[in-house]
Amino acid sequence: MVGWIALGVFVVLFVVVVGIYNRLVRLQVRGEASWRDIDTLLRKRADLIPNLVETVKGYASHERGLLTQVAEARSASLKARTPKEQGQADDMLQSTLKTLFAVAENYPELKANTNFVALQNTLEGLEGEIARARRYYNAVVRDLNTAIRVFPQNIIAGLFRVQGREFYTLPSEEMREPPQVSFSQ
Repeated sequence: MVGWIALGVFVVLFVVVVGIYNRLVRLQVRGEASWRDIDTLLRKRADLIPNLVETVKGYASHERGLLTQVAEARSASLKARTPKEQGQADDMLQSTLKTLFAVAENYPELKANTNFVALQNTLEGLEGEIARARRYYNAVVRDLNTAIRVFPQNIIAGLFRVQGREFYTLPSEEMREPPQVSFSQ
């Protein structure tokens, strides 16, 4: 009789451990997938920037220093691998794009260019998608990091070396505000 009880307790514990482990693995996979979603959107944004720079270059060729800064910020964004690095690269890219759009205000014919307006609208839409993807990523990271810290999951996480993930944070207060781009006079 005692043997059956012990076996029953062992089976219940085994099922609980497997359930907790599987939940932690699902959270890890969801975290990785959500980071890849952000990465995909950032790549789409980066692919738009050369077209934007070329359009601006046609109208504001003497702004070469600014166009170089935009290209460098784009390159840094593509090279970033961690949420912290990506946040810093995004800060630099947002800053240079704001400056680029501010300079564009000085060129009425550029503001009227349909390619420029279409690129700006596409970029604006992508920024919204990126923001939503970052919120989802942070929600998954919150769930994972909470799960590996609470009892009894923390024991299972420690046994199987389940690691938490880094939150995506904005490095500067300026990035907490949405970019204000206006082509109206």
